[in-house]
Amino acid sequence: MNLYRVFSVVLAGVVLVSGCASTRDTAEGTEKETSRFASYVEGDYRIGVDDRLQITVWHNPELSVVVPVRPDGKISVPLIGDVEAGGNTPTQVAAIVKNKLTAYIRDPNVTVILTELRSHEFLSRIRVTGAVRTPRSMPYRQGMTVLDAVLEAGGVNDFSSPRRTKLYRKGKNKTEIFDIDLADILTKGKLDTNLELRPGDVVTVPERLF
Repeated sequence: MNLYRVFSVVLAGVVLVSGCASTRDTAEGTEKETSRFASYVEGDYRIGVDDRLQITVWHNPELSVVVPVRPDGKISVPLIGDVEAGGNTPTQVAAIVKNKLTAYIRDPNVTVILTELRSHEFLSRIRVTGAVRTPRSMPYRQGMTVLDAVLEAGGVNDFSSPRRTKLYRKGKNKTEIFDIDLADILTKGKLDTNLELRPGDVVTVPERLF
């Protein structure tokens, strides 16, 4: 549940475009989808200028702050001063802060969470993750579609479940999840769900269930 909590902070909630379902299975499925996406954002995303980070030092609330990433790529943390955040993942920034705090605090426990994604790095790129041959981040191009992005990532791999592909799109106050039938697109040429992408979109191809 930790990554789901992080996702809620990072992306301010998820709304399914097909409407709310009331069954337990649907709720569990949604939680798994958002957790998977949260894992990507929290684990692999490289922090950029104007992103906002929540730094939490457990049992030391006076050191816990929400800070913007400055144009020089740095953040200001109480007691230790400037920390290089730009180009690092949240996990790497947490390790840097922890290392610097050891000079003042015994065995500090530090977490870093993305609270707002504002950087050009996030907003100007498309990301393809999951069961593709080369998961990657790529520059957005006008007119780019789901199929274009997946092919640029090398296509699906042998363990993929292309019919369950998802497109995640962050809006102003919510994140939409679109169902993409990549199998129909690839094998039958049915383009109903071959949506045109927008900057910041994330396409995720899940592995098939065994």
